[in-house]
Amino acid sequence: MRFAKALFALSLIVQSVQPVAAADVPRKSPEFAVLMPNGGQLLLSNYRGKVVCLHFIFTTCPHCQAEARVMTQLYAQYGAKGFQPIAVAFNEGAASLVPEFVKSIGVTYPVGYAPRESVLNYLQLGNDARLSVPQIVFIDRKGMIRQQSLPADDAVTSSEANVRAMVDKLVQEPASGGSAKKPTTVAKKSN
Repeated sequence: MRFAKALFALSLIVQSVQPVAAADVPRKSPEFAVLMPNGGQLLLSNYRGKVVCLHFIFTTCPHCQAEARVMTQLYAQYGAKGFQPIAVAFNEGAASLVPEFVKSIGVTYPVGYAPRESVLNYLQLGNDARLSVPQIVFIDRKGMIRQQSLPADDAVTSSEANVRAMVDKLVQEPASGGSAKKPTTVAKKSN
């Protein structure tokens, strides 16, 4: 009897640590609002017609800092071809840490923050998901998510060679009719 109870308890533990399933890709990217340090918000839909790389980061993470340096280089190289990286910090205290992150890394593209719950919703993950950071999402010119990091192990997706290859591939694809909206941030209303 004890053995059966122990086996049952062990099966519950094993079930609870199984990896989180990957999100559906490709899929249409939902709207996402990035809160900006100036009090405004940046809407993902303002970048329709561009190749967007959303990278969800912790401002205190060395891997995220390295990723931001790579994205800055790629933005300099591919920005004129329609590539737009956007960093979204979701670690505790991100709102106050983003300005120093931007300054110390020398980031030249938008960096904002969002609540963890919003990030997990966007990534199609449950609130108890364990994530490695950075989490990377590539969105093509038509607004389709074409590639997304796996939640717990992102070594392959976020390697510089793989990121560069994906950017190069997506910027070469033709844009659908029309041009991209001019990106704007929505100012915070004062009371």
